[in-house]
Amino acid sequence: MVLDIPQERGLSYLDHKYLDGLDVCRFPLFNFLQPLTLDWMYLTYVIMLLGALGITLGCFYRLSCLLFLLPYWYVFFLDKTSWNNHSYLYGLIGFQLTLLNANRYWSIDGFLNPRKRNAHVPLWNYTLLRTQIFIVYFIAGIKKLDADWVEGYSMGSLSRHWLFDPFKLIMSEEMTSLVIVHWGGLILDLTAGYLLFFDVTRPAALFFVSYFHCMNSQLFSIGMFSYTMLATSPLFCYPDWPRRLVAKSSSCLHWLLPATQPPQESAACVYPGRKGKSQSRLRHKIGAAFTVLYIIEQLFLPYSHFITQGYNNWTNGLYGYSWDMMVHSRSHQHVKITYKDGITGEIGYLNPGVFTQTRRWKDHADMLKQYAVCLHGLLGAYNISEPEIYFDVWVSINDRFQQRLFDPTVDIVKADWSPFRRTPWLKPLLVDLSPWRAKFQEVEDSLDNQTDVVFIADFPGLYLENFVSEDLGNTSIQVLQGEVNVEIVKDAKNFTLKEGERMQFPHDCHCVAEPCVGTTLTGTAGTGSCFCKH
Repeated sequence: MVLDIPQERGLSYLDHKYLDGLDVCRFPLFNFLQPLTLDWMYLTYVIMLLGALGITLGCFYRLSCLLFLLPYWYVFFLDKTSWNNHSYLYGLIGFQLTLLNANRYWSIDGFLNPRKRNAHVPLWNYTLLRTQIFIVYFIAGIKKLDADWVEGYSMGSLSRHWLFDPFKLIMSEEMTSLVIVHWGGLILDLTAGYLLFFDVTRPAALFFVSYFHCMNSQLFSIGMFSYTMLATSPLFCYPDWPRRLVAKSSSCLHWLLPATQPPQESAACVYPGRKGKSQSRLRHKIGAAFTVLYIIEQLFLPYSHFITQGYNNWTNGLYGYSWDMMVHSRSHQHVKITYKDGITGEIGYLNPGVFTQTRRWKDHADMLKQYAVCLHGLLGAYNISEPEIYFDVWVSINDRFQQRLFDPTVDIVKADWSPFRRTPWLKPLLVDLSPWRAKFQEVEDSLDNQTDVVFIADFPGLYLENFVSEDLGNTSIQVLQGEVNVEIVKDAKNFTLKEGERMQFPHDCHCVAEPCVGTTLTGTAGTGSCFCKH
């Protein structure tokens, strides 16, 4: 975290994130949470950094844990757009360390207090940390049992990376993606925790998880996560491995790090056949109860989305505590923000991402609601009274059709949203069209490198409107399933296309595509079509 705070936490670009007086829409977990002034945010980060450094050195340990933990969770809750599983993990480990006796061997506190340095550490301390890392692996593996991952659609392009070139010497790129990336990742996550736990399998597990995390450090921009997980692997070894390592090292280290001296008994531990003080027995019971309750809570949270239904979209919950790492990949084809003056009825359009420094709001109903309310307040300065805000967001998840994520006819400012109820203006994922993905690959393989194709699906009663540039002379639409009305606005002509039919568009045209009543449009469009990305 000492290295992570200036990087992924954002200390190095804090002035960009929290500049005073900047009109920026933010996305805290609780709307009452607001950033402090820039000077105080710098102080908050410096305190967090000093806390992380104190934990690392084992210096004023309990105080250092608090100095790190409180600012960390404040910054974490302040911005949902930066949530991910490993940021959540850092906060959990910081919370656990606050309660653990981690300032013993190799700590400054232990050096200043030799009795503390050489003292036993209760087993529940190790149990808590080991179980947390086991959960990270195992539940990530369970989440990868999703059909999209097993069938190889989640990380389809990852096998193109040079790291997989050795595997591509003996198998195709498609098989490398399916077998190595998807099936290999699934098997490793499901088994890593078990293999690390047992003595016989631990050496092999240490090799494979280390190889896995080293690859991830090159494949993804995930900050210190790969190195954090590498650092957690020795937790599964015998607790005295540092002592045995020092015993084999140079004798000059022995005066600083005791290796030959036997560890001392600690009041924090329970020893078989001995009776302790009543206060000690109570502390032991509290430690055991906390460990059990914490583990139950961590096993429950990844499946708690039936409670927080407002955060569910096409995937369940915010990406940050579910351990569904890399299971879902998205591509955005088209995003349009429309405002309507509530007094004059004037309609205009906003650049997607205006007044915000992130684009993650596009995939989450709760953030879309926060963004709309923020835009409603900011547009008043531009002589727009009581604006209504509409979003038209087209997304493909795991190589499916591009389709709408939210109802574009709903004013999100006034739309109902609750963390405990399903979002009514969320459009359903067309999972019944998932088998078409094999057909997509066939179509793309049949095209030359000069032709782009986009696969879209839409709902009856809605339409997609776009402009075809005059530079794009080979633009067409083909209906794969259903029926669609096409209007060429400039020529005031309407056409109805049925399944299998194809239509060439005149260039420099304004076209509108609308599924006929009772059907769902599923179509392809050629280079620069009405559905191309602007």
